[in-house]
Amino acid sequence: MIVLYILLAVVILLFMVLVHELGHYIAGKILKFKITEFSIGFGFPIFSRTSKKTGEKFSLRVFPLGGYCAFDGEEDDGKGETESAFNAQKPWKRIIVFLAGVTANFLTAILFSWILLCTIGYDVPQIVKYDTAYANPYQEGDVITHINGKEIDFAFGENFVTLVNAEKQKAKEFYEAETYTDGDYTFVMTVNRDGHVQDLTIVVYPVTEKDDDGKVLLNVYIGLESVDGEEPCTKAYVYDVWSAFCRSFEVAFGFAWVVLKSLWMLITFQIPITEMGGTIATISTIATMSAESMSYILVFIPLIAANLAVFNILPFPALDGSHVLFTLIEWIRGKPINRKVENIIHTVGLCILFAFVIIVDILHFVL
Repeated sequence: MIVLYILLAVVILLFMVLVHELGHYIAGKILKFKITEFSIGFGFPIFSRTSKKTGEKFSLRVFPLGGYCAFDGEEDDGKGETESAFNAQKPWKRIIVFLAGVTANFLTAILFSWILLCTIGYDVPQIVKYDTAYANPYQEGDVITHINGKEIDFAFGENFVTLVNAEKQKAKEFYEAETYTDGDYTFVMTVNRDGHVQDLTIVVYPVTEKDDDGKVLLNVYIGLESVDGEEPCTKAYVYDVWSAFCRSFEVAFGFAWVVLKSLWMLITFQIPITEMGGTIATISTIATMSAESMSYILVFIPLIAANLAVFNILPFPALDGSHVLFTLIEWIRGKPINRKVENIIHTVGLCILFAFVIIVDILHFVL
């Protein structure tokens, strides 16, 4: 059965690559560039067909590590070429083509963030039940937006569980210090109740319990805890179609921001490289999580789309961001950097990227 989930993960990854390359392809067609080949994957072609009308070659290759949209005259100096040759085109046209793949990925992230928010929700919790033994002013349907003024937002704010657990830890320390004779530990929970924003004062209740050895322990509760495998008291809030569309932009930017933060933390050694993963690790993660629940696919698609958008806009050789940088330099100078030198730089960059992807995959599974 796991093989089917692996195949599903490969299809999702290839779909994201397809979207990216289609962005380049469509922009190239609109701007009258001559396209020689449209390929998904690298290496030996599994499938290949050439259009009799346009002469364009369409390929599906064995390694799903990426893809490419090859343009006529892309690796020469543009001299003596036809008007459709890539490097004979004006710099602004080439920049549009280079950025079209990233744009297509980000639009996909927005679209699937929209679908995610109006089908299963994501980060903002909604109360579906609560324990009435704890006299807190909850109501079913309350949408929780802030804890002590801190917004609940996976990218630009805080995580709901993290914030609540932090308050409960403070409450536990408060009660253990025996200073609660002056009152109970409380915090403010901001909710949206039927379209009205309200601040609720939540009491964290101390409860003494015994463990299996009979030792008395102090625990704290707020009435939203799931006990003994029961269904959780909160679920992700599902937006209506219009509200989901409005927030889909923020969520897509959020996914991109999370990717950027992760890259920065990797570069600054705040997280180990073993936590990163290449193509195989990505496929493995998608397959494993999809086997647990198919709903995770709705999270993975916008995340991967945003990931590809951010990754490709970086000014690293062989990536779209680097091509844009070289084209901008040409535009400013009035002449290009030596094409042979540029091609060597991009080739070396591509080799480094392939090596990096392979190394992080090995480290991810070995260490």
